[in-house]
Amino acid sequence: MTALTIYPDNQPQQGELFTDYTDIQNQLKPLGVQFEQWTSEHDLAADADQASVLSAYATSIEKLKAECHFQSVDVMKLNPDHPDRAVFRQKFLAEHIHEDFEVRFFVEGRGLFYLHVHNKVYAVLCEQGDLISVPANTPHWFDMGENPKFTCIRLFTTPDGWVANFTGSEIAKDFPSFDGYVAALA
Repeated sequence: MTALTIYPDNQPQQGELFTDYTDIQNQLKPLGVQFEQWTSEHDLAADADQASVLSAYATSIEKLKAECHFQSVDVMKLNPDHPDRAVFRQKFLAEHIHEDFEVRFFVEGRGLFYLHVHNKVYAVLCEQGDLISVPANTPHWFDMGENPKFTCIRLFTTPDGWVANFTGSEIAKDFPSFDGYVAALA
């Protein structure tokens, strides 16, 4: 289930939950966050490679590239047996910003974005079919859980791709982890 919880940034136990897609969009829109759903143009095999994934969403990708002047697109896939999953998780868990806006589309699986804006933390659980953009210079972090299982299309306006500027804040440690958040929704 796609979900959004909005917390005061100093009270991680006091969140307001939204699960209706339109309500989630309405809460994120004032922040400049694009949030929408895409569908595949054809079915994908479980072991689909990057070229197959990009082909399945080619029309939507080309539309976004034209609108936002993206220069590079790639596919990130992590599974519970990936040897570097813990390293990737730790890197993304630290609060950071990008000079560029960040766009992710979940082809499969799910992950949890945390946006730290105006003394609030917006925890956005993205699942298959969800596209989210995080505006440039928005402090945020991402948790994929202890046993990640997701495939994302990543779009960048710079040829360098993912470049983070870490804030040094420890705020991420105060909020529910992906696994805790998902368990609380169940």
